[in-house]
Amino acid sequence: MNESLISLEQINTWFPNNKSLLGKPRSWIKAVSDVSLNIIEGECLGLVGESGCGKSTLGRAILRLAPLSSGEIRFMGDDIGKLDNKWLKPYRAKMQMVFQDPKASLNPKMTIFKILSEALALNLRVEKENYLEQSVKLLDLVDLRPEHIYRYPHEFSGGQQQRICIARALATDPKFIVFDEATSALDVSVQAQVISLMRELQDKFNLTYLFISHDLSIMEYVCTRVAVMYAGQIIEVQDAGSLFDAPRHPYTKALKNAVPIADPESGKELGILKGEVPKLSDPPTGCHFHPRCNYKEDICSKKSPLVCKTGENSWVRCHFHEKLWKQGILINSKESL
Repeated sequence: MNESLISLEQINTWFPNNKSLLGKPRSWIKAVSDVSLNIIEGECLGLVGESGCGKSTLGRAILRLAPLSSGEIRFMGDDIGKLDNKWLKPYRAKMQMVFQDPKASLNPKMTIFKILSEALALNLRVEKENYLEQSVKLLDLVDLRPEHIYRYPHEFSGGQQQRICIARALATDPKFIVFDEATSALDVSVQAQVISLMRELQDKFNLTYLFISHDLSIMEYVCTRVAVMYAGQIIEVQDAGSLFDAPRHPYTKALKNAVPIADPESGKELGILKGEVPKLSDPPTGCHFHPRCNYKEDICSKKSPLVCKTGENSWVRCHFHEKLWKQGILINSKESL
């Protein structure tokens, strides 16, 4: 079995909310709450959930781009959770991020060569006099041409801009890349091309990915494992194939049922989650999902479910996952939500 490249142990990222006149927070936005998770070297781990569940904050917290309120983050065995910016610098090159909006993440006043050169400055194995040659190689890796090197970001399409962002991430010779909704702003055909490129680069450079998305349907084709997030917590982790065939948590089943199928004769009934997404400033007691769950019982509102292992690298947080599993309720896609 491959070793974990990144290990998270009960990490929390809380933001102050409704401060008093003296600046003391009256409440907190609990964007990431008690998350423990391992990312195995060489895998593509998907992170899926509804908008506002804390997915992007978790991705940024892992890279130390969002504050860590408590908990432990280990990267390549080293505890980086408490390091300041000075001591984090050697790790920055090994951990990169590709953002959702490529246009907003590229400086419009800089040429592509200048953008890539800034990233190459973090790669100690590349001399400054070789920046041009290396930049051309990076563009070739993402299927862009050498003559693009002195153009500006606005001269490219959205898909090409995202390829430039991927090239910039590769410039530092990373081991780990977070893709934060990196394909959601692209057309479907362009999405497929970018995903194909991501997989090709992962195999070529033995990269480890965290792929964040609200679209569960993409996960089946991109990811090795999938972590499901709800209201700041990870509630299920499974191999991608197993998660689609037989989800272990009612919320995962709801996400699966909401994925449309382009086949009117499939007989599938789309599931619609009742109720509203809870506010991260005031999450429900007990199981965070219980206000929207049709299978809840009294204990669900009173006690937070413990993590129950369902496999070597998979687990679920649900009081009644074994009962629902044995009854086959979560496997039946037509079961009402």
